[in-house]
Amino acid sequence: MTLPRLCIRLSLVCALPLCGADTEDKGKPKKPAPKPEPSAVVEVTAPLPTEPLVTVMDPKAPRQPLPAQDGAEYLKGIPGFAVIRKGGTDGDPVLRGMAGSRLNILLDGEQLLGGCGMRMDPPTAYVFPESYDRITVVKGPQTVLYGPGNSAGLVRFERANERFQQPGFRGVASLMGGSFGRNDAVLDATGGTSAFYVRGIGTRSHSNDYEDGKGTSIHARYTRWSANAAFGWTPSDDTRLELSGTRSNGEAAYADRTMDGAKFLRENLGFRGEWRRLTDRIEKVEFQVYRNYVDHVMDNYTLRTFTPTMMMPGPMVNGPDRLTRGGRLALGLRLAEATRLTLGLDTQANDHTIRKTANAWTMPVENMARNDDGRFKNSALFAELEHPFTGKDRLVAGLRADRWHAEDPRAVVAISMMANVANPTFNHERNETLSSGFLRYEREVSAGSTVYAGVGHAERFPDYWEAISKESLSTASAFDTRAEKTTQLDLGWMKQTGSVLASVSFFYGQVKDFILIQSNVVKPLMSGTRVATVSRNVDATTWGGEVGVGTKVAGFLKVDATLAYTRGENDTDGKPLAQIPPLEARLGLGYEAEAWSTGLLVRGVERQDRYAVNQGNIVGQDIGATAGFAIVSFNAGWKPAKGWLVTGGVDNLFNRAYAEHISRSTSMIPGYLVQSVRVNEPGRTLWLKASLTFGR
Repeated sequence: MTLPRLCIRLSLVCALPLCGADTEDKGKPKKPAPKPEPSAVVEVTAPLPTEPLVTVMDPKAPRQPLPAQDGAEYLKGIPGFAVIRKGGTDGDPVLRGMAGSRLNILLDGEQLLGGCGMRMDPPTAYVFPESYDRITVVKGPQTVLYGPGNSAGLVRFERANERFQQPGFRGVASLMGGSFGRNDAVLDATGGTSAFYVRGIGTRSHSNDYEDGKGTSIHARYTRWSANAAFGWTPSDDTRLELSGTRSNGEAAYADRTMDGAKFLRENLGFRGEWRRLTDRIEKVEFQVYRNYVDHVMDNYTLRTFTPTMMMPGPMVNGPDRLTRGGRLALGLRLAEATRLTLGLDTQANDHTIRKTANAWTMPVENMARNDDGRFKNSALFAELEHPFTGKDRLVAGLRADRWHAEDPRAVVAISMMANVANPTFNHERNETLSSGFLRYEREVSAGSTVYAGVGHAERFPDYWEAISKESLSTASAFDTRAEKTTQLDLGWMKQTGSVLASVSFFYGQVKDFILIQSNVVKPLMSGTRVATVSRNVDATTWGGEVGVGTKVAGFLKVDATLAYTRGENDTDGKPLAQIPPLEARLGLGYEAEAWSTGLLVRGVERQDRYAVNQGNIVGQDIGATAGFAIVSFNAGWKPAKGWLVTGGVDNLFNRAYAEHISRSTSMIPGYLVQSVRVNEPGRTLWLKASLTFGR
């Protein structure tokens, strides 16, 4: 029996810790409780859902594998998630086989869209998880409150700035070091009185190139930093106004392409207000406006060796940017003692521009004018209702209408590095109204045991990467790609009895006009043929689910396990749906004492032989089959004094050489050997982290 299969069988009798609660307010607000002492236990699997399809996590809690340096790496530990690796950072998160804008990412309630047409900077690239207080995941189209799309799910990275009851300060500081030159530093400090607070957060993360299990060096080094400041006014427990700003930047090398990221500048400004308990009927009013600007530069000389040739006498530079403005207004109503209705509207507009040069030495990109190449606007109305029939039954339902407007200002379309053609959709506009909604029934069948069934429908407008940066089958523009329509059934069961926790979820989805990205499509050229990457609509079916069970033995031995599986079918082509991760299981064993803990994590992944070469999503396409693998990691935690926590571990203990099925293919890079088809994961990695929680 292989180790992956052994892990899968063990997952039926092992455990997962429960953590957190729903982030929405259910009644009269309570004064914040004192922040608990950090636990010495290193979490090796993600928490079970606290409500149907909702999982809440504390990103400041210790975890294994290696503490994440971006949002995608953190999400990878949650059952149902995977990451498309491109280098050492900036992977794209995938939930149940769905990537890109099918998974909505919100940072403090704000929409942030990357600039790179090749997805060097997905939204999670601008997230350092430890700088947030809470991460909430909603699986499936089971809410309408937080923006359009959400066909796969929703992730909210949030900061919780609680009101001070008396003058004081609080914060967290941490330092981490690890293999391959990895080092992280974080300082998060807040001070204030009952009337106001000021919070500042600074992060820096760096890593050199890493080595895979064969000892091959992977072009993957990066350096990232961020600074966030917030000023809040809190005249009462029921009123809060906050002005915040963020600036971040960095650089990152990529093993899967011919260019690297030399600049990842983000500038953010946001303002929001919150008023609670205005009347007996009006429980809450929320207001938010924001501005996010991303200035990205990619080139082939800053982080790699450039050698001039006849075809390329000077280095190439590509400099896209994107400006996103948005806002949200929501009204929380109490219709009856336990019946709540949330009404609201949200809006966002984003403009994308680009400038590029084939020779930065003779034509510096900084001297060039930016060209508009895509404009998108969205405005929406939404309503979501929670209604209990009895003390054991609850109905949750929502409706949303999105009005989309898109413009294609490109006069020409680049079909190669050296050739442009006239854009067939130049100055075309699109106006569409898309609808989404869901209905979910929940019932407590016994003490601590809940079953649920929900049906959701989400209509998703093509994003920039699908409509602008790709071609269609028949023309050089994919601007007219049809909107995607997902209808999904979600079923599940959750139980907590004493020290035993369990959760089972199942989904079945039908996707009409699924937007498939297909590479290496042969198209005619005046002097022959060429290959292109196109967007095309197909019909698809997906199904699968997650299982997590858990217990404690004798009060000190913890056993955790999860199991996740997704299967997809391209019904139009009669092929497997591409970029679907294989069956995965995690088994965690932990020993806990008062001030210290030890733990072991075994991750087993099955072989994936269901694939569709050259088909996939906006991030990557299938290459072929992948072998299964099993990875063993070890960790320990220790609390030497009040507020202090030291954790450490060894990831990939046996130095396996392996790659995730959905990861990108490798590229020829001067000075680096290519010994794998996909970008391999890091080999044996040691890490040590110290953190201090201070103040009150």
